[in-house]
Amino acid sequence: MDIVNMAFESYGLSPLPSDTAETMAYIPFQQHNSKLYSPAQALEAGTVYPILDKPFFGSKCTGGKDD
Repeated sequence: MDIVNMAFESYGLSPLPSDTAETMAYIPFQQHNSKLYSPAQALEAGTVYPILDKPFFGSKCTGGKDD
């Protein structure tokens, strides 16, 4: 048993709230006329569609467009 489970059991806690709600996801259809990355760019970006290329900057991003 790991330390997290021991802590949850010791204090009578649950990793999930007792009143969770169901959710619905919205996933738009990909447009067929979208531009495509070259195979090399797609491998580097992790997607063939430039519009889906959303790099993760972690704590470096402060939300401004010119960061």
